[in-house]
Amino acid sequence: MKYTLRVWRQDGPTVPGRLVEYTVDDISADMSFLEMLDVLNERLLLQGEDPVAFDHDCREGICGACGVMIDGVAHGPEKATTTCQLHMRHFDPRKPIVVEPWRAAPFPVVRDLVVDRSALDRVIESGGYISVQAGAAPDAHAVPVPKPAADTAFEAAACIGCGACVAACPNGSSMLFTAAKVTHLGVLPQGQPERRSRALDMVRAQDDLGFGGCTQTGECTAVCPKGIPLDTIARLNHDVLSAVARSS
Repeated sequence: MKYTLRVWRQDGPTVPGRLVEYTVDDISADMSFLEMLDVLNERLLLQGEDPVAFDHDCREGICGACGVMIDGVAHGPEKATTTCQLHMRHFDPRKPIVVEPWRAAPFPVVRDLVVDRSALDRVIESGGYISVQAGAAPDAHAVPVPKPAADTAFEAAACIGCGACVAACPNGSSMLFTAAKVTHLGVLPQGQPERRSRALDMVRAQDDLGFGGCTQTGECTAVCPKGIPLDTIARLNHDVLSAVARSS
């Protein structure tokens, strides 16, 4: 199959970008989106042109590095699917495909489709941990965890930190990401001592880093490849309000 691509090309964060049109052919319907970009880059290299820079690592939907906007949708048209797991059979060869980087102030473009997502790391550094004494690993049954709490923690811990929620949000908010990181620790017994201070510190960090406020539009959870639910944000808000009330 033959596809027409309109790919964002930008040499650096301070250089104006533009959409450049390419045509790629001999594309199998079973190719992933990133494999299709590999084919494009091989052709560009043979022609002596610069390849399209895009981020990726695991290509298994685990690391979250591969995220791009495809036809205006974070990670593309398929639900619960990362860009690296998206296959070309989901696209109509008669229609051009527009590929752009994440659009958010805290995610400056490094080159082409690559953005700097280290702001999410700064949010985690502000409180995404528990303080425990180092030593031998405890027995698995040493700290009882109720099944509902374990299920909620596992659901939130599925977040891969790709940043799709930020890119999709009209406000550029990272609340779904922050809520997932706060929840997966805050519902477990090990995370209780710092539960409220963790929530407050991480929300302050995301605000300081330039992420926007949450207005509950729901675009974040609609594009989340791991299906983190919107009520995770409600749990974060509860912990933040509790922290503020206790400190006043």
